[in-house]
Amino acid sequence: MSHVDVPKWFERSRLGCTWSKDSNWMGFVAVSNNKESQRIGRRDVVVSWRGTVAPTEWLTDLKAKLERFGSKNVKVQHGFLSIYKSKDKSTRYNKSSASEQVMQELDRLVNFFRGRGEMVSLTLTGHSLGGALALLNAYEAEISFSDVFINVISFGAPRVGNLAFKEKLNELGVKTLRVVNKQDIVPKLPGILFNEILHKFNPIMQRLNCVYRHVGTQLKLDKCRSPYLKDDTDFSGYTVAGSLYLHLLDGFLSRKAKFRRNARRGLALVNKSSDMLIEELKIPEFWYQLPYKGLVLNKCGRRVKPGREPEDIPSPFSSELSSHFATSMST
Repeated sequence: MSHVDVPKWFERSRLGCTWSKDSNWMGFVAVSNNKESQRIGRRDVVVSWRGTVAPTEWLTDLKAKLERFGSKNVKVQHGFLSIYKSKDKSTRYNKSSASEQVMQELDRLVNFFRGRGEMVSLTLTGHSLGGALALLNAYEAEISFSDVFINVISFGAPRVGNLAFKEKLNELGVKTLRVVNKQDIVPKLPGILFNEILHKFNPIMQRLNCVYRHVGTQLKLDKCRSPYLKDDTDFSGYTVAGSLYLHLLDGFLSRKAKFRRNARRGLALVNKSSDMLIEELKIPEFWYQLPYKGLVLNKCGRRVKPGREPEDIPSPFSSELSSHFATSMST
């Protein structure tokens, strides 16, 4: 849930009907199959959190207020914690928070595979906002499953908490790899000016609990290393295209080496939802679309837009939309 008050004009606009203030899909939980579990020597449970897509989440991401999380001195960004912990008994999908939902599923899976005598590990991952939620999830998971190996792999993730949060995760034994793109501004948030200035002027200032700190080991990528990307790519693309990170990671050999020419990941995937590839490759921009552009067959055999149950219409607009459609039908 994204508890952010937006202007009235936004709620009445066309954009206002494309999101739900109460509920948004945030990710999924997966489990390694038998073959992969045998290869790595354990049953790995993966939690993948999605990045920012809803307009309210962009506003939430910009809030730099620190809020207590668990231990006394541990504080994290208010907006991220709000999305992770918020719930509302009056809604259909958020009667329990994202935190409660994912921890309940992890508890079920860990106990199930342990009951079968298997070793279990947890891998938490996410891009942008998803990387921040993965860290919050890792903090809770390590406290609940102290004897389970937990690692976080984030892509373009912002700073999440203060020094105490970082030190607590290190103390708990959570291993974190932060994959960042040199041209991406998101990993420099929140507090891009305040944090950078303090870090440069005085090392002692970095110990302040009001300063945001990154967690774990950083792997820095550079889009300029790829010979397949446009030089004038819009910076906004870096904040939304997880496919760009996967492309750069696939071509990475070392900090000084050139882009790996025999990279295995398909180049076309970079342009799936962006326009970053050079024209010489002749790969269409924004090429991905749903089969039949989302149209489905009705009982008469005609392609139509899929219907939605009244309770599935994103609130708080459901009542407004229902009355609008009723008026349209009557006229």
